[in-house]
Amino acid sequence: MSPMDDLDRQIVNTLQGGFPVCDDPFDVVASQLGITGEALRARIESLLEHKILTRFGPMFQIERMGGAFTLAAMRVPDADFDRVAALVNDFPEVAHNYRREHEFNMWFVLATASPGGIGDAITRIQACTGLPVYNMPKEREYFVGARFSA
Repeated sequence: MSPMDDLDRQIVNTLQGGFPVCDDPFDVVASQLGITGEALRARIESLLEHKILTRFGPMFQIERMGGAFTLAAMRVPDADFDRVAALVNDFPEVAHNYRREHEFNMWFVLATASPGGIGDAITRIQACTGLPVYNMPKEREYFVGARFSA
């Protein structure tokens, strides 16, 4: 992993505050940073390529658009973890997948276009992996507004 320089840190810190909705959002943000829109795009691509950022994109409240998401967990034998993780990650509904040191050692977020899609995705993942998937839907939602200074 290549280290971040001061400009990379400025980019990460600036982008956490929002991204403008306009014709040229990269140019707007880039002008705040004193660089070109093309330079900003290249920096973001590099941060993603080097896994410094895991994603760059909007966050939607999917329920407001008729969709659904849930947190799911699995118990995966350690010797089979990488194989199962690759299978799970191949599903387009899987948004994030994390390994945890716990009895339930694989946790992932499912996002679907409709509430019924959650059950369908879980059924397909179980069939593909041969392992049970535990659905853990949210009961309440809280807005934390977490920001991490780079």
